[in-house]
Amino acid sequence: MQPTLARTRAARADRDARCVTAHPPDRGDESEVPFSAMEALTPRPADALPVPVATGDPAVAPAHLTTADRVELLRTMVLMRAIEARALALYRQGRVPGSFYDGFGQEAVSVGAAFALGPRDRLCPLHRDLGAHLVRGVAPARILAQYMGRATGVTGGRDGNVHFGDPATGVMGMVSMLPDMMCVATGMAMAFKLRSEARVALTWCGDGATSRGDFHEAMNWAGVQRLPVVFVLENNQFAYSTPLAKQFAVDPVQRARAYGFPGVTVDGNDVEAVFEAVLEARVRALAGEGPTLVEAVTMRMHGHAAHDDMRYVPPALLAEWAQRDPIERQERRVAALGGDVDELRAAVEAEVENAVAEALAAPMPDPAAATRGVFAEGEAEPLGDGSAPWSGFAEDGDALTPGGDRPATGAAA
Repeated sequence: MQPTLARTRAARADRDARCVTAHPPDRGDESEVPFSAMEALTPRPADALPVPVATGDPAVAPAHLTTADRVELLRTMVLMRAIEARALALYRQGRVPGSFYDGFGQEAVSVGAAFALGPRDRLCPLHRDLGAHLVRGVAPARILAQYMGRATGVTGGRDGNVHFGDPATGVMGMVSMLPDMMCVATGMAMAFKLRSEARVALTWCGDGATSRGDFHEAMNWAGVQRLPVVFVLENNQFAYSTPLAKQFAVDPVQRARAYGFPGVTVDGNDVEAVFEAVLEARVRALAGEGPTLVEAVTMRMHGHAAHDDMRYVPPALLAEWAQRDPIERQERRVAALGGDVDELRAAVEAEVENAVAEALAAPMPDPAAATRGVFAEGEAEPLGDGSAPWSGFAEDGDALTPGGDRPATGAAA
């Protein structure tokens, strides 16, 4: 019995290792690949990703991004990483309660997607999408105060670094059960359609969330109603510790076709590619052509949270993905355009230092106010409009197509 058991365990370990380290099947072959043989996780070859931007010469600007846009994309990603690095240090010092979640290595997904949206569009970010809050105009000091439970944080000390969103910027705070926010975003898109408003809702979800029922409910609802919603699938290779090969037998991006709308894949470590894909999806949505599922292929470079040592991830896999760091890629582009990357980094570092000092000096919330907001009082305030820094938007921020043409609408904002 013992030799047989040992052989069984060895075979299982060998199978699991293959599932974690091998390349995925080619697109379109999913129906021919048995579940046990479907392997994933190493970066797909660059030429296998339908990236709609120039990736060769970094000095060649994409059609829809100015040099200033490209610098701003880099600045926001650097700012996101710097804030989260300081917050992680504060967590280890005992200043951030609970656990801590970050998006290290995934900055391009939230920054690139949010950069493609107008001020009247609405966002539902998740726990690794800090870049969306920054693009929409939330100050770093408020974010750091949020992490530390201070009164000046986005929720006034009522939550930590996960469940927050600033309604004034058109951002909804997330729900822990993923992907519940897909249903929320789809509901907002339904409201836009009923009101004949030229607006789009966008949310992110992880690869693990595609196994839940609300993923399919939101996709079906959006497809049937042809709603103006964009779903960004943040494929970071693991659902906590479960690799892709043990999550599904069919690549999730292919599921969009079953619900009647396109699913596209982009390099999630290329911020300009993410921007272009989401911009195109936004144009489709505003033209009445319905939703789009955008799969951004990336890698979660840190553990699920600060308490997770991610020993289940092969070091070689992390090393391979580290060569495709989204910030370093954008730095090379900006440097080739004559930008001073060192100066940009220094400016961001100073901004974060000032934000940390401001957050640390902020008061703790008044305990007597703990029950405030638990029950609704009066009419809910509508969500506000956030920043829309992309240069392609008109001054009113509601461009349907690159260049600023505003679509006609029969309803007031």
